[in-house]
This record gives sequence, C-alpha cells and structure tokens, in this order.
Amino acid sequence: MKILSALVFVACFSAVVQPILALPSEPYDLVIINARIVDGTGNPWFRGSIAVKDGRIAKVGRFDKAETKYVIDAKNQIVAPGFIDVHAHTEDIFDNPTAENFVRMGVTSLITGNCGGSTTDVGKFLGRFKEKPLAVNLGTLIGHNSVRSSAMGLDDRAPTAEEQQKMNTLVDKAMRDGAVGLSTGLIYLPGTFAKTEEVVELAKVAARYGGTYASHIRNEGNEVVTAIKEAINIGEQANMPVEISHFKISSKALWGQTPMTIGLVEDARRRGLTVTVDEYAYTASSTSLDVRLPDWVLAGGREEGKKRLADPATREKVAKEMKEWLKKSKFKDYDFAYVANYRAEPLFNGKNIKEIAKIARGKDKLDDQIAQILEMYEKGGAQMVYQVMDEPDVQNIMKQPFTMIASDAGVRRFGSGVPHPRGYGNNARVLGRYVRELKIISLEDAIRKMTSLPAQTFNLRDRGQIREGFGADLVIFDETRVGDKSTYPQPHQYSEGFTTVIVNGGVVFDGTKMTGIMSGQALRNSALQTAQ
Repeated sequence: MKILSALVFVACFSAVVQPILALPSEPYDLVIINARIVDGTGNPWFRGSIAVKDGRIAKVGRFDKAETKYVIDAKNQIVAPGFIDVHAHTEDIFDNPTAENFVRMGVTSLITGNCGGSTTDVGKFLGRFKEKPLAVNLGTLIGHNSVRSSAMGLDDRAPTAEEQQKMNTLVDKAMRDGAVGLSTGLIYLPGTFAKTEEVVELAKVAARYGGTYASHIRNEGNEVVTAIKEAINIGEQANMPVEISHFKISSKALWGQTPMTIGLVEDARRRGLTVTVDEYAYTASSTSLDVRLPDWVLAGGREEGKKRLADPATREKVAKEMKEWLKKSKFKDYDFAYVANYRAEPLFNGKNIKEIAKIARGKDKLDDQIAQILEMYEKGGAQMVYQVMDEPDVQNIMKQPFTMIASDAGVRRFGSGVPHPRGYGNNARVLGRYVRELKIISLEDAIRKMTSLPAQTFNLRDRGQIREGFGADLVIFDETRVGDKSTYPQPHQYSEGFTTVIVNGGVVFDGTKMTGIMSGQALRNSALQTAQ
C-alpha cells in the first residue's frame, strides 16, 4: 500500500511521527492525537483525534492511539484541513513537483489555469500525475486566452463563427476532461480584445458541466466598477457561479471605495447569483510590465508591438496615454513599479522603474521612466510587483464572508529573482498578521476561507473539511507562532509555525523539511458526474 509505505518511511526520521506497538487488527494507517481541530466549516475548534485510512479521513472524535501503528501527537496545536489555493499559476509544476513554497505555508491543493492562461489539453495535463507525481493536489481551469490564441492568434477582432465554434469545442472537451471552470484574463492578450458576448458563449459551455466562471476582470483600477458588473453579467447570462480573482482596487483615486465594489457582489448575491472573490494579503500586485502599455500597442504580440514603437509619432502617443493613466489614477510617476524578474538585466531585479531610469539613463524624470519601460518591453518585458493598493481596502475585503484566500503565485525556485512575497507567505500572513495580531477575522473563519469555501466554489466535494470520508489533506500548526517571513526586498524565506503537512494521508512536510513523499492527486470537477 503506497500510503502506508510512505508513512513507514516518514516514521524512520520524523520526530513527530512515533511508532507504537502494532496490533493484529489495527484499522488505521495514521492517527493524530491531542489536537485542537478546526474542521473548515467555520465552527469553533474542538479537542479530538483524527484517524486516516487509505488516504482518507476514517474517523474524527475521541479515541485511543492504540488503534493505529503510527501516531502524530499534535501537542495541543491546531489541526485544520489542508489549505486550497484557488488562484495559482502552476502550469510548470511538473518541473518542480514538491511545490515547497506552497506546502510550507499549509497549502495542499492548487487550482491553476487562472487569468485566462492554461493548458488547452486538460486530460493530458492532469494525466501527467501517472508519470510525474506531485506533493500536492492539482486542478485546473480552462483559460479563455489560451483557447482564443489557439483558435485565432493574438488578433484584435471578433471571432468568426467558425473560430467561435472551435473555441466552444475546446472548452467543452476541457470540461469533460475535468476542468473546474472557465477563466478569463481580460487585461491580457488576447482576452483584452474579446467582447462580452464572446465570453458569454464560452461560459455557457462550461456551465453545462457545473463549472465556475473565474475572472481576472477587465480593469481593477479606474474602471473597476464597470469590470465587476461585466463579470457578474457574464455569470447571470450563462447561469453559473462567478469567482472574481484577486479582488482589489489598484487606483489611488479610488482607495477607500471597497464598500462600493463589495456592494456590487452583495447585490448580485441577493439576486440569487453565487458570487465569490479571492484575495491575497498584501497591498502590492504582481503581473507583467506589458500591462503598463495601451492595449492597442500589444495587438499581434511583442514583435508587432515593437514595430509600432519604432515609429516616433506612435511612441509619443503611447507616452501621452501612459501619462494620462498616471494622472487619472493619482500616481505621480512609476516609483510604485518594482521589477521582480528581468532577464535582459538581472541587476534591475528588486528596483523600481524610477530607480532603474536613474541607473540606466542618468535621469529619473517621468519621460525617462516611460522611455525605460518601453525599452524593457522591447527587450522581452519583465515580471513586476506593483505597490498600488491600500491596506484598509485589503482588510475590508478580507472580512467579507464570500472572500477566499489565494496567492496568485507560482511554484518558486528558491533564490531566483525578487518575486512577490505572497508565493512564500500568503496563508501564513493571514493567520499571523490578520488573525493573531490585528484580529481582523477569527481563526475559524480564516481557515474556512482557505478550505471549505474554496472546495464549495470549485466543486471539490471531498476536500476542505475534516470530515469522515474526505481526503486526508491536513495541516498542523502552532497558532502562536505561525507567520510569514518573506518580504519584498528578501522574498525567498519560507513561512514558520507549520509542524506537519499531510496530503492524501502522506506526510509531505515534517516540520523541518520536505520528506520526498509525492502523494498528491489530480482534482477534477466533481459536478461532472451530474452534468447533463
């Protein structure tokens, strides 16, 4: 038995897992004792034990450790369901299968394919578990941008009837292969060129299989209200749940207006539409440098964009539009824009555009900053960190009952670049800063936002709760010590306070190190079995 073998392996070197006398009729593979159980529902914690058999939770309650060969003494720490990160970008996870940055902040399941970018062959993608096991569970959305690119490239136009049908077919197959829904990234190529009607048609296909519509909306700044309304409209027309990604306000001109944006979600829910949002626990976002340029410049891809920028008049027009955006958003310049990873010149990593302009050009006036952005775009672009949000807005969104916690991060390569710290600390930061220190939300509600609410949103019916029959994804942590260590200047630091992480009954992290156990599973849309 694979799970039992894995536990035997861990027992040899883990100080937490302790073998006791084997009984002839022992019913369980593993028992956790002396636990304060937060079961994921939002209910108060309770004392008890948890038994695991064949990768599933077999029993929850008060019982003796002699019912198993291996026991983990939780020592009065919190035991919770493994966290489900519903907004990850981990299409490359099979190249880094331990996903250590996620595991070490308690994440046991990931939903990838967000912001419109995904594999277009979901069956093949999830089938890779057979040849390349992972330490975590993985599900995926089918991404509109990837589907559109496959059908019609990066063109700025409406699809033909034939192209729309090709996109519909790709989404249909992806949903039948287990995708949990349709994602859009309407700020990115080529989704930015799509009209609402195009997305509605694809959403209707996903809705037939019980999928969720997950959207990086068209604008998170000055036009955020219109963009939220569009996402809700798509859900209403397609008759499907809506999940708005990394819910935020990224325009200084609108800071403090979260009661208005939250109100749009509340209104939709009152009308009967299921709408949820996800959020990371930081005031900075992270995405590409390309989004700083007007959409029309990007049409056709980077080479076409470079051709446009070769024309001085076009370059001047671009600079004018970039200045207008700054003025409208109430940012004086680009000192909010930090480079996370710029392959053309790694020395720029960790510095903001204003600093880089001074280094590269000897001047840091706004015109010099814009010229620097355009040059970096032409040389391949960069991954960025943007300090564009307000802390009170982050807190207000976190308090909402329909908000989930999600990192918007990928699998980190330790020491590479200067990425957003959310990829190492997001869940731990919520538990340490917003629960323990600021008391913005309760421990039980924070865990609900990381477990049962994500499972409910994406039809993962046997995940997200400590409940008999559910998958044995479990995390043990010290609530007095849990917290993030990753910072913007020094992001490559793992979270602390997690003492054990279990995925499908296998101990993948023993409190000090990854064990090498790869017990993750492919997660498929469980609504598929009831789809018409």
